[in-house]
Amino acid sequence: MKSARERMDIISAYREVGSYRGAAAMCATTPKTVRRVIERHEAGGAGPERKARERNYEPVAELVAAKIAKTQGRISAKRLLPEMRAAGYEGSARNFRRLVAEAKADWRRTHHRGRRPAVWTPGEHLVIDWGVLAGLHVFCAVLAWSRVRFVRFAVDERAATTLSLLAECFETLGGVPKVVLADRMACLKADVVADRVVPTPDYVRFASHYRFRPDFCHGADPQSKGIVENLVGYAKTDLIIGCGLNQGERPVDLAAANAAAAAWCTEVNATEHSEIAAVPAQRLAEHEAALLGGLPALRPRVGGPAVTRKVDRLSCVRYGSARYSVPTTAIGTQVEVRVHGDQLTILSGTHGAVTVLAEHRLVGPGEASVHDTHYGGPRPATPARAIRPKTANEKAFCALGRVAEEFLAGAAAAGSTRLGAELAELLALRDAHGEQALLEALARATAFGRWRADDVRSILAAGTAAPRPRPAGDALIVELPAVPTRSLVR
Repeated sequence: MKSARERMDIISAYREVGSYRGAAAMCATTPKTVRRVIERHEAGGAGPERKARERNYEPVAELVAAKIAKTQGRISAKRLLPEMRAAGYEGSARNFRRLVAEAKADWRRTHHRGRRPAVWTPGEHLVIDWGVLAGLHVFCAVLAWSRVRFVRFAVDERAATTLSLLAECFETLGGVPKVVLADRMACLKADVVADRVVPTPDYVRFASHYRFRPDFCHGADPQSKGIVENLVGYAKTDLIIGCGLNQGERPVDLAAANAAAAAWCTEVNATEHSEIAAVPAQRLAEHEAALLGGLPALRPRVGGPAVTRKVDRLSCVRYGSARYSVPTTAIGTQVEVRVHGDQLTILSGTHGAVTVLAEHRLVGPGEASVHDTHYGGPRPATPARAIRPKTANEKAFCALGRVAEEFLAGAAAAGSTRLGAELAELLALRDAHGEQALLEALARATAFGRWRADDVRSILAAGTAAPRPRPAGDALIVELPAVPTRSLVR
């Protein structure tokens, strides 16, 4: 931009020489500059109007605006470009993206919903939502005014699971808010009429039991419950990883996961919240807890009618083609089976009181979940085969005690087919030599694997003259005969 003095010099030089080139040579500038200065001077000092340059996307601008209005600003430039190419657009993709961005901004400027920030009331709203990551579902709830957070993990999003976790949330808070706000969960939604959600009968009964009003968001309107959307996003991207639950194909221990989630909730609820500049747990205890509704005396049954089973002789119940053990004292009784997530609980109701008999993790069909404590101790390493005498000779021989039973077990394992017929002979040896001598002979016969009655008779005949070998490693004590000695001093 030339200064006023320079422009006057250019005008004077042009009047003197009468040509752009000559004036440019005198003023040390270019002919184009001289021409612009002279044209602006002749136009009264104002610059010449610039003609608007036509853009290459103007022929399709109206089509783009119509498409954006039809899709409410959701269609992308990548999806629109092939259609506009067919309509005659020949420019670049980058220039077309600018057109779509400007058209979307114009549409949103005139179609804003006029949303205003939420104003929460103490004891009024509890906002709930589900999230899922790698097959692991996370249930999140936020008490809106105090910002108290509740997070638990589950293996599905069924109605029974949702209502059970909602009941657990009420018990953790120590009360029931007036309204529970959720999105249009399929497990809680029976129908939609005139854009109003009709809750399921089970949800209505559950809400009547706890005395709260169920409320639902509009469709495709996550902003109305954004207070819990942030918590769901954090639980999926940070809490699951921080608790060590990103285990790929390995099964997740749901009980350990929920214990970690409960510990995390206790920690964050005791920390100052950045938005309300207060500690949620203190805000709940000092202000909001008194405004919550009271908890009912009993938790309602969730998940339809009770599933009952009879405990069989193995002290087990069958569920899902699998066996689950209970204490042996419950054999023959009727018990109730409840399943929550991957946990199975067996309850016993007697005289109006309900007790937990056993808790198991679900196993596959054909498998068994057995607790050793239900049977009085651990399972033996090898199965026990008890000696059960039936005939008179068998009962008399087994009456000799453990040594006789060990002799019978060893003879049976060795395949002694004449053992039954020889029991009478062995009993006769007891009468001839005495019970103690027979027991010592049976113990020696068992040690050397001699199972015939004649072998036992030979041992009894040898008496104390029979050698008594000792196990390897034991000291061998031998009584040597005395021999005459002579002095070596001469």
